[in-house]
Amino acid sequence: MTVPDEGEVVTYEKRGKIALVSLNRPDYRNAQNSVMTYALDAAFQRAVDDSDVAVIVLAGNGKHFSAGHDIGTPGRDHHVHYDNKAVMWWDHVDRPGGDQRYAREMEVYLGMCRRWRELPKPTIAMVQGACIAGGLMLAWVCDMIVASDDAFFSDPVVRMGIPGVEYFAHPWVLGPRAAKEILFTGDRFSAQRAYEWGMVNRVVPRDDLETETFAIAERVSAMPQFGLALTKRAVNQCEDQMGMRNGMDSVFGLHHLAHAHNAETGADSLGGMNAKSMKDTAK
Repeated sequence: MTVPDEGEVVTYEKRGKIALVSLNRPDYRNAQNSVMTYALDAAFQRAVDDSDVAVIVLAGNGKHFSAGHDIGTPGRDHHVHYDNKAVMWWDHVDRPGGDQRYAREMEVYLGMCRRWRELPKPTIAMVQGACIAGGLMLAWVCDMIVASDDAFFSDPVVRMGIPGVEYFAHPWVLGPRAAKEILFTGDRFSAQRAYEWGMVNRVVPRDDLETETFAIAERVSAMPQFGLALTKRAVNQCEDQMGMRNGMDSVFGLHHLAHAHNAETGADSLGGMNAKSMKDTAK
């Protein structure tokens, strides 16, 4: 199956000490395929390697930040080989069943997100419109989130019989009760609700999103770079001491038990759901 050439699926722009990394599949609401995953990793690496860059802003071109993992566009490329960047694991392409799913998702979802969370420079997600499932993962790995007042969030994958996305940070970024609410219902929640739960740092008018985000990035960029790197590591280590990394490992196993159960009892590993049916059931 041929994957169409969509050009630059991630764009890179440098504005003084700030690198702007933008998801660039607006026609598909920036759904994340593997081409985008590896292009995003290369852009982050470029920003890290540039000693003049102090802060990285992650954005999504178009109306939406990201609708999540690509589960149905013409550019879906789960069958294509890419050299692993995040984990020391075998290639998934020629493996059967759960072996294929586990190896791929350990690399392109959980592994990549953990890799990006540990970037030694501060990262700020600039979120507008939809931030769904895998889109949450991209925002959550960032150190700060600035959301427009029209942004909305959800992790609806329990509708597939799967206990949340692969980078299972829900109890830490939302708190246990809010995490259960959004997972049990699959409902969307607003930027204001996300702010009340402590998931986002700022909610700003849509027209002011870029200005406000870059104003924060400029303030952060004035701090000593090594001090920022150490501070980021300090907070991440404390978060891991609160169980996030171990919790994620255990839930990743449950995630794949759910995939296997779906494949054994139904039509496919996604519980018969697709992008359209997931959208149609959203509230």
